[in-house]
Amino acid sequence: MAANATILGGIAGAELTAAERDFFRAADPWGFILFGRNVESPNQLRRLTGDLREALGRDAVITVDQEGGRVQRLRAPHWTDWPEPLDQAPAGPRAMWLRYHLIGRELRAVGIDSNCAPTLDVAHADTHPFLRSRCLGSDPDAVATLGRAAADGMLAAGVLPVMKHMPGHGRAVADSHHDLPAVAAPEAELDAIDFAPFRALNDLPMGMTAHIRFTALDESPATASPRMIGVIRDRIGFDGLLMTDDITMKALSGTEAERARASIAAGCDLVLHCNGTIASMEPVVAAAGTMSPGAQRRAEAALARRQPPQDLDPAALMAEWRGLTRTA
Repeated sequence: MAANATILGGIAGAELTAAERDFFRAADPWGFILFGRNVESPNQLRRLTGDLREALGRDAVITVDQEGGRVQRLRAPHWTDWPEPLDQAPAGPRAMWLRYHLIGRELRAVGIDSNCAPTLDVAHADTHPFLRSRCLGSDPDAVATLGRAAADGMLAAGVLPVMKHMPGHGRAVADSHHDLPAVAAPEAELDAIDFAPFRALNDLPMGMTAHIRFTALDESPATASPRMIGVIRDRIGFDGLLMTDDITMKALSGTEAERARASIAAGCDLVLHCNGTIASMEPVVAAAGTMSPGAQRRAEAALARRQPPQDLDPAALMAEWRGLTRTA
């Protein structure tokens, strides 16, 4: 039976309530996303991820935003605090592999088996500050090389990467959490620069859309644009599982149910819902419906990439990372 076409972050706190358990058991989401509000300690988080999977009766994917730097939900003292991705980029691919492998090992140890990273958006001079430090650089080839290292590091840790934000968020000068950015760059320039890192990593199992309007191609934001999803599928060549960015962000118009319906109609496989309230999720679940056969195929292919962590020494890897990044 196909799961609902919704990946839900609908956990209000550090424990799964009886009402949330009953809701998820009935809704049957494909997986979950966690936030800082859900994180207290390793033991607590292991209980929570176990309870989430028990509610569905299957080994559902649980993801999180653990880029490092400003965007990481698991922090010290229980987990490693990492520098901004852009700040670490000069240390090179090996350091990036180590960073994301170690991040992946920390996630996997508490039952989280996916990470919404790497960020493959190409940084530009006027990239909005909310995004710029999260990028891996301003050269598309370098971004692709570092992004590949990050993704391979996570896969070796048993964690599924989610590359974002497709087909490219780097030219946005507005924060899509609050406004709909509009990018007016010519199509050829977008193809050569912004789309390039995603094309280079189009074999990855999962990706996330951008709530951005590319005026040279369409008037609708990419998340809700059949043409832009076509760019992701055909021009970029991505055949992995495609989720929306958070459907509750203010960049999108209409009700959350209307946004979800439009995203699925445009060609997204999953709707990402992050605000954590059952009342908000219920109409989204109804609007999104169940996964299409194509989405189900891509979901099964993504799950097949979820492997046990490689048998490596974390202490030795951390020592190597510190040496490469000159971190005490």
